[in-house]
Amino acid sequence: MRPAHVIEIQTPKKYLLNGLWFGPTFAKASAGKPKKPKRAIIWIHGLSSSAFSKLSIVEKLVDKDTAVITFNNRGSGTVTKIRRLNAKRKEGIESIFSGGAHEVFTESVDDIQGAVNFARKAGVKEIYLAGHSTGTQKSVFYSTRKGNNRYIRGVILLAPISDYSAEVHFDKGGRLAKGLKAARSLIKQRKQHTIVPEWWMDAQRFISLNTPDSVEEIFSYVNPKKIPRTYRALQVPTLVLLAEKDEYADRPATKMAAWFGEHSRSKRFNLKIILKAGHSFKGAEMQVARAIKQWILA
Repeated sequence: MRPAHVIEIQTPKKYLLNGLWFGPTFAKASAGKPKKPKRAIIWIHGLSSSAFSKLSIVEKLVDKDTAVITFNNRGSGTVTKIRRLNAKRKEGIESIFSGGAHEVFTESVDDIQGAVNFARKAGVKEIYLAGHSTGTQKSVFYSTRKGNNRYIRGVILLAPISDYSAEVHFDKGGRLAKGLKAARSLIKQRKQHTIVPEWWMDAQRFISLNTPDSVEEIFSYVNPKKIPRTYRALQVPTLVLLAEKDEYADRPATKMAAWFGEHSRSKRFNLKIILKAGHSFKGAEMQVARAIKQWILA
């Protein structure tokens, strides 16, 4: 059993996101005063995942000084509905289709800002972002937007894989090219939120994930000639945790490590390869949690 507080995050653009708060903040200290954590780690889940993913890592990060916030961002699930405040509606709320199939990558800034604002209102002074999988791109993108990094003490990138490189690597029979052709045709018809035939996502999401010049293609190791400007703009302390046996990687972890190290411009950069671990870090949760805690406290 993992004790947690159910929370509702309101983003600056009035979206309501469900989440969980693990660790100290609402509990009462012995003197009767609210006990606030020294730091909070905001967990940014991967494509079509949820606030309940990676709890076996999350629970190991919590201590008397550290809280962890997990929440459903707009990429949660495959096709879902999220709520947004709208004074023009009778109930004051409207429902909008979202999920991994329909999310717009750049809107992740609003989602993360909502979580950051929630932590700050709770009195937390030190905030860290921990992104997993596609959540790593979102964490970097948010932290490199003007002014956002003043709130963030560090960014933790767990299994940062380029979705584009993975699709290219595992493409069979030209399926990717056919999907891109269909997606571009839909966008030309202004049907950007129509599902691409034989794929599980809409046209704009397909293009965002699967093209080399997309704003989402932040870890561009598949193209050695491309300058990864967004990743290089990440100046806050950064910890990269690579899975040695990542099933979505198109190259050995050591080569990926070299790319991340070469292009980092972080004020404090650290990288570790978690041996024998796959993309989800199943079975290596203690190693991951230990690496994160040691890095934060260093």
